[in-house]
Order: sequence, then C-alpha cells, then structure tokens
Amino acid sequence: MAEVLGGAAAALDSRPSTRRILGLAVPALGVLAAEPLYLLFDIAVVGHLNALALAGLAVGGLILAQVSTQLTFLSYGTTARASRLHGSGDERGAVEEGVQATFLAAAIGIVLVAAVQVLARPVTSVIAGGHDIAREAESWLRIAVFGAPLILIAMAGNGWMRGVQNTLRPLRFVLAGLGLSALLCPVLVHGLLGAPRLELAGSAVANVAGQVVTATCFVAALVRSGVPMRPRAAVMRAQVVLGRDLILRSLAFQACFLSAAAVASRFGAAAVAAHQVVLQLWNLVALTLDSLAIAAQTLVGAALGAGNAPAAKDLARRLTGWSTVFAAALGAVFALGYGVIPTLFTADTEVQDQTRVIWWFFVAIMPVAGVVFALDGVLLGAGDAAFLRNATLGCAIVGFLPLIWLSLAYDWGLAGIWSGLTVFMVLRMLTVVWRTSSGRWAVTGADIQVGR
Repeated sequence: MAEVLGGAAAALDSRPSTRRILGLAVPALGVLAAEPLYLLFDIAVVGHLNALALAGLAVGGLILAQVSTQLTFLSYGTTARASRLHGSGDERGAVEEGVQATFLAAAIGIVLVAAVQVLARPVTSVIAGGHDIAREAESWLRIAVFGAPLILIAMAGNGWMRGVQNTLRPLRFVLAGLGLSALLCPVLVHGLLGAPRLELAGSAVANVAGQVVTATCFVAALVRSGVPMRPRAAVMRAQVVLGRDLILRSLAFQACFLSAAAVASRFGAAAVAAHQVVLQLWNLVALTLDSLAIAAQTLVGAALGAGNAPAAKDLARRLTGWSTVFAAALGAVFALGYGVIPTLFTADTEVQDQTRVIWWFFVAIMPVAGVVFALDGVLLGAGDAAFLRNATLGCAIVGFLPLIWLSLAYDWGLAGIWSGLTVFMVLRMLTVVWRTSSGRWAVTGADIQVGR
C-alpha cells in the first residue's frame, strides 16, 4: 500500500511546497504529452507507406479518439473522488475508487468494442466520404478498438493515482506501453527484422500491444495495494453521476471545435491548414497548462477531504497565479516568434499569411487560459462538475458557436472563428473566477456533493 500511495504524508500539508507542486505537475505533463508525441511517430511510420494508408490512419484514429475523449471522467472524476478520500486519511477508500473506476472502464470498453465492430463500416464511410480511404480506416479501426477497454483502464488508473498524489508511477506505466508500441510499429508496418509486413494493420496491432502493457501495470498496482478487487455498484453509480456532468461538458467542447473546423474548411485549403497549425499549437499550450490544473485538482481535493477549506482557497490563489504567469510567459514566447514559428510548419506563403491573421488572437488568450485552466482544476478537485457543465455549455452557446456561424454567414474568415474562441475563453474566465470567489465550491468532507 505504501508503494502505491507514495504521497500520503504530503496530502495533509496545509501549504504544499513549490517542489511538491512541481513534483505532481511535471510527471502529469509527461503523461499528457506522451500520447500526442507517439501519435506523431505513428503518423510518420505509416506515412512512409502511401497517402492512402495515412488517410486511413487519420480517419480511424479520429473515430477512436472521439470515442475515448468523451470518457475522460474516468480520470478526472476519479481523481476528484479519490483525492478527497486521500485527504481525509481514508487511503483504502481512495484506492477503492480506482478499483471501481477500473471495473467501470472495462465494462464500458467492452461495450465500445462491440458497438464499433457493428458500426465501423458505416461510420468510416460517412467520415471518409470515399471507398478506398473508408476501407483502410475500417481495417485499422476494427483492430485498434480492441484497445478501447485498455485505454479506459489507463484513464481510471491515472485518475486514482493522481488522487493519491502519485503522478510519477503513471508516467512510467504510460512510457512502458508507448515504448513497446514505438518499437513494434515500424517492425510490423514495414516487416522489419523478419516480422510479417502488416502495413496499416501493423500500426493498430502495435497500439494495442502497448496498451496491454500500460493497462496491466495499472491493474497490477491495484492488486498489490491489497484492496479487495470486487465491484461495488453504489460507488460505480456515484462515479457515473459525476461523469455525466463531465461528459456533457466535453461534448460542448467537441461541438465548438468541430464547428470551427467545419467553418474553416469553407474558407479554402489555406484557411483550414492555418487553422489546424495554430489549433495544434493551442493544444500544446493547453497540455502544458493542464499539468498545473492536475496538481490543483489533486491538492484541492485532498485539502477539502481533510476539512481544510482555507488551505484549498489558498491553493486556488497560488496555483492560479502560477498558471497565469506561466501562460503569459508562453504568450511572450509566441509573440516574439510571430515571424518565425509559422514558417516551421509550412512553406506555403498563403497558409503563412492566414496563420498570421489569427496569431494575435492565439497569443492574447494565453493569460486568460492560464486563469481558466487553473480554476477548472480547482473546481474539478472540489467535485463542482455540475457548475462546470453549465458554465461551459452556456459560454459555448452564448459566445463561441454564434460567432463561428456568423463568420460563415458574413465571410469573416479565420478572424471571426478565433474571435469566437477568444470570447469563449473570456466568458469561461469570468464564470470560474466568479464561482471561485463565491467560495461555494469549498465544501469539506470525504464525499463529493454532486449537483450542488
């Protein structure tokens, strides 16, 4: 149990040190960044086959990612519940949350495997819009989806381990799995070292093999903890109720960004390419800031679980300040790189020109994002998911979506789309600042009061 928990003594610190906060945030950043970096490697390996295989990977990967993205409550919701129990001193209860989240992940994952096997052909056909690409995507997806239960188990594992303030071991587990995938991918795709040449299917097999390793590590950690490995319906039901709010929040994000991509594509190839470049940079910034949000989530949850609301409020102020300063520094770096960074991604002058149209929107929202991400972490740690759901949906309906579609109607181009993103972020900042200032989120105790 002691090996699994790792940070139990630190959970009761009323004012965690800078070293402690970074000790949580830096490994969390590694976990967040590892998967996108591996996906880039996977794309590079498959890209050396042909354009058709690469298109199939893109479509199949998009479908699998959309499915798993909606279920991040298995990590964030589990962290919120486990961190409170950890802070209250109930270490077994905190790990028990991981056991139940893992059962839930496995059950949902099995359903997803069956559903995707039935729907793979029509879904890939609709998205790909072409016969050859759809066939390639379908073949990849039918294999890769067997990793869905494993992906969800890893989410649950990250969730409970963050809750007990151990972010280093999840990083090791994730790197072990991705390391195996990275070794197998070129071997199986291109038939190296005497292995069969599986081409695109080899990418899917390599992905699943790595996911087996990562999921096994998380399950083994639960087994070694000594907590009974039996399902408890009441706990899983509570996790699903919390997850409902987080799923709706995630769907609001998906609606916004899918709408933005759809409208950008109406403005031509250069516009959509520029939008994609800056959006990927935005995702990189978001991952970086999210690591501090994860530290906020687990530390605030532990403080509230320990009955120390003043410490939770102090953490909210400190981590928001850190995140804002860090985001402003990132904004300064990107502002200085205005003339250089876009050229690293494309030599097309039209795409570069379109990129510069939205560059200053991208830079300007970074300090705003620093506040938003930190306070999202604080409120997630407090289990205030119902408020975050309502706030995100409201900001999307009032701010982002109208400006996106008005941009199409009035031909405002990318400037209109990114104006919508800017308004969305500012509205989110105002709502989370108001909520945090109200103090209504700082409800102490080991149990989360859902829907307050």
